[in-house]
Amino acid sequence: MSRVGVLGTTSWGTTLGILLARRGQEVTLWARSEEEAHALTQDQENKRLLPGVPFPSSFTATANAESAFSNADLVILCTPSQRLRESLAGLRPYLQASTVLLSAIKGIEKGSGKRMTQIIQEELPDVAESQLCVLSGPNLSQEVVDGKPSSTVVAAHDPAISEWVQELYSSNTFRVYTNNDVIGVELGGALKNAIAIGAGISDGLGFGANGKAAFVTRGLAEITRLGVACGAKPLTMAGLAGLGDLVATCFSNLSRNRYVGEQIGLGHPLSEVLGGMVHVAEGVGTTEAALQLAKQHGVEMPITELTARILFEGLDPREATASLLSRAPRQEWPSDLH
Repeated sequence: MSRVGVLGTTSWGTTLGILLARRGQEVTLWARSEEEAHALTQDQENKRLLPGVPFPSSFTATANAESAFSNADLVILCTPSQRLRESLAGLRPYLQASTVLLSAIKGIEKGSGKRMTQIIQEELPDVAESQLCVLSGPNLSQEVVDGKPSSTVVAAHDPAISEWVQELYSSNTFRVYTNNDVIGVELGGALKNAIAIGAGISDGLGFGANGKAAFVTRGLAEITRLGVACGAKPLTMAGLAGLGDLVATCFSNLSRNRYVGEQIGLGHPLSEVLGGMVHVAEGVGTTEAALQLAKQHGVEMPITELTARILFEGLDPREATASLLSRAPRQEWPSDLH
């Protein structure tokens, strides 16, 4: 039996912990306050973010970081991306050289444009690169925790680590693949959220299947360009962490990023939409961060740029659509890929 600590009481963090507890692992969910920990313990479920899903007997919650992370074999990081850096301080004293850190956060830090593993290495300098791995894929929390057939991918610099996590999580409803492209798996999971907002806007405007399919496909080309410029492998973006996650997030009614876009397409301002949500929509912050990253690498991202203008500058979505459709004609793929 492995000892597992979960940093982040998000719906996905709770889900990942529950999956392991169902398989007999000892899992402790770390809450940011005694009040939250008490509520989780008393309710025996995450009533606010994952209602109706009971905690297994080996799943506990605490506000005591030492209790959650001391002697942990695996620490799952699942905070909102913009809060990860500040959250790591409470973790630092309790990590061992053998502790594996699994980032399941789909975001990029605003201001720096950094991936989550880069932030971890900055804030936890004693953690070796070989201790890090990332998990991403078409994984809507509710479907996964309900036991609906799902797949994901775990990437690590050390194949033994990704294979260990694969073994921990694999079940007859949750199929886990491994990958050695940490950058690609991280960026695929993060960048698709910006495209999902645009896909939701298309839904809100009633543009139909043709337009949405074209938008999502060209969005994949856009995030692949940036991913490759950052060191990702193109095939990763065609896999579960890229195309797979993009499809699920752009088309599911459970997707919070698609929901944000849909509400904007229906005419609601961003502040109103976000104010009415319980969950965090990572795509809002990631849209800004992706453009910062694209600027650093000289990558053109017209879809993400126009999405940002809709979100933060009040650009009319129909005007943005007209701008995309009136771009100069070109080949679908660069000639060197033919």
